Amino acid sequence: MKALYDPQHILTRGLSAIRTQFQVSESFPPQVLAAADAAAKRAPTEHVDRTERPFVTLDPASSTDLDQAFAIEHSGADIVLHYAIADVAWFVADGDPVDVEAWHRGETLYLPDGKAGLYPRVLGEKAASLLPDGRRPAVVFTVRVDPAGGTRLDGVERAIVHSRAKLAYATVRDDQLPDGFTELARRIHEAEQARGAARVDPPQQEVVALGPDRYALAYRPMRVAEQRNAALSLACNLAVARALLDHRTGLFRVMAGPDARAVARLRQAAHALALDWPEAADLKQFERTLDSRDPKQAAFMLAVRRAGNGAGYAPWAAGAEPWHAAIAATYVHATAPLRRLADRYVIRAALAVANGQPVPDAVTQAFQRLPEVMARADALAGRIDRAVIDLAEAVMLHGREGEAFPAIVTDIDGDSARVHLEGLPVVARARAPGAAPGDRIALRLDSADPDRRTLSFSTEAAQDKNPIAGQPHLG
Repeated sequence: MKALYDPQHILTRGLSAIRTQFQVSESFPPQVLAAADAAAKRAPTEHVDRTERPFVTLDPASSTDLDQAFAIEHSGADIVLHYAIADVAWFVADGDPVDVEAWHRGETLYLPDGKAGLYPRVLGEKAASLLPDGRRPAVVFTVRVDPAGGTRLDGVERAIVHSRAKLAYATVRDDQLPDGFTELARRIHEAEQARGAARVDPPQQEVVALGPDRYALAYRPMRVAEQRNAALSLACNLAVARALLDHRTGLFRVMAGPDARAVARLRQAAHALALDWPEAADLKQFERTLDSRDPKQAAFMLAVRRAGNGAGYAPWAAGAEPWHAAIAATYVHATAPLRRLADRYVIRAALAVANGQPVPDAVTQAFQRLPEVMARADALAGRIDRAVIDLAEAVMLHGREGEAFPAIVTDIDGDSARVHLEGLPVVARARAPGAAPGDRIALRLDSADPDRRTLSFSTEAAQDKNPIAGQPHLG
């Protein structure tokens, strides 16, 4: 992690410019706010009382838009997950001003100094959020997890819940979590291994606000508590996906894996990075051995992420198999309705089919429209994330023009190379004719422009074609 001190408010100005460039608005039109205020007062009337269950939430400490709360119990050899999800559809009606605005936004957009929510705060961070300050309406999925990690949806109901605690990834203790939390996560993980899943989780490059005029640029691996919490969400999403597929409806998260040419290039990259990828092992088997804390392995994980085909959404269609290659299963998004528009409709479909009711026409029609809407929202979020990182990198390196930096090439496009500066959380591009993935090269920083969010490097010395041999000459 590298601390960025910003007394001249360069990041503040830059983040404001990003919001302007990408038309990111944290405010809502007056009619949307008025409709949200009215909706927040809507009393639950179709919900059973489940406040006796000891639900808790587990999220980043600063989060207030809490989509999920969970309680766990044992049933013989099985573990039963009661997964409460914010009942956004109770507050938001089809075609009302809040709904129309959500379709325009698609998802919540996050920046280091704030976010642009999918819904107004009175809903997204208060009435609909599963905060531990009172009773909340939720949709509770009951998911049975067998000893082999197989999941089954036992029921879906609207319920009133009361979270007992707001736990945080960075500080949570095992004794604060329900009995069975770690075992459930272990079962889901081992089931992933058994079916050949390979979810690549490279360390995320991110900017973190530390206080006034203080930020940090870092590569952040997932914490153990975060990984285990993700297993609960995965268990629920797999169970919901199977139930919807059996009923010939749904909106599925889909992704194709790298093709043969991409895998061949990745083998070359692994060799250049001096990583031992046995010939007998396929890509998924090799991925499961990687450690994101090692810079070379992290660089390879990033290369795998870029080599694959991006994930998207697809509605159920006769004769088509909705498949997510990284998860090696049929999969949906149903557990983050406060942050993703699509989840609200998947939840409504699951609630219907689990209770023997027809899926509402509005939901079926939404499944046809949502892939384009979510693709646009995902692309915008990705561009904003990259712009924020570009800004932080330029601020961090501003004033160091003329210095030499050793770097590892992670992939190439003609004479242009994507490089990872060694010892710094910086990924950049540089002109490096003849470079190959895994090469160590020495670069000179020619310019770092925070206003334009750009870095410019030139080759400082000859490339080191044998990364095992040692560091390149920096000249």
